Amino acid sequence: MSVLEITDDSHFQAELQNASIKLVVVDFTAAWCGPCKAIAPFFNSLPAKYPKAIFLKVDVDKCGETAGMQGVSAMPTFVFYRNKSKIDRIQGADVNALEAKIKHHYGAEASSGEEEPEYGQGLMDLTTFIMKNMCECLNESDDHTFQHCLDSGFLASDCDEQLIISITFNQAVKIHSLKIKAPAKEGPKTVKLFINQPITFGFDQVPGLAHQEVEFTPKDLEGNLVNLRFVKFQNVQNIILFIEDNQGGGERTVIEELKFIGAPIATTKMDDFKRISGKKGESH
Repeated sequence: MSVLEITDDSHFQAELQNASIKLVVVDFTAAWCGPCKAIAPFFNSLPAKYPKAIFLKVDVDKCGETAGMQGVSAMPTFVFYRNKSKIDRIQGADVNALEAKIKHHYGAEASSGEEEPEYGQGLMDLTTFIMKNMCECLNESDDHTFQHCLDSGFLASDCDEQLIISITFNQAVKIHSLKIKAPAKEGPKTVKLFINQPITFGFDQVPGLAHQEVEFTPKDLEGNLVNLRFVKFQNVQNIILFIEDNQGGGERTVIEELKFIGAPIATTKMDDFKRISGKKGESH
């Protein structure tokens, strides 16, 4: 494996197309750029360390149209893509910051040496598009927060079995299915889904009509995909899950893993659009 040098603008588009859902890391560089030369040996070593990702080098003087379309105005700039969509970027010759970004987007499955699941139809795990700093969970345990079910560990409810999970994506996505892994008795049962809400509502403000209500079975909670009404989830910027009850009827709900399977639908990131959040811990 080695870094592939892009020869022209059409070559860049072709490589993004061929990469499909794999992580693509692009070094926008210039022959006259001192910091670019300094970080080049490190960047060239990355394909051997992260073999499931694709690494491209784009000379901005040879591919000016591509650099302009990607908003590159200083070198080096590193831009990250999945499914032809821009998911992140970092500017400057900071090897530690660059590798931290790569580890974040590379994925736990790839890091462990396991193959990334093939969902077909251009679908992928949308975790990399989630803006973690814009997410919140009402009634989460202090020791087992929502972040745990995205990274490692598990999410647990606090004072009773209900949870409200609010998730914001960094760009519009379409969601095909949900994947929840949870214990047979403590896992979610009735889950109501709401999309593109202007606020995160509290337990006493849950709208009467959901975009979809899903009844999970213990078999579903083994990590099997549960399909949504795809036509209703074609342009999602944020999604709220109201978990009404659990399988065993107890006072604690647990989620070990939560994933959304779908695809991005635009290359415009939504970082600059901030929703108004409700107060954490609002009454039931």
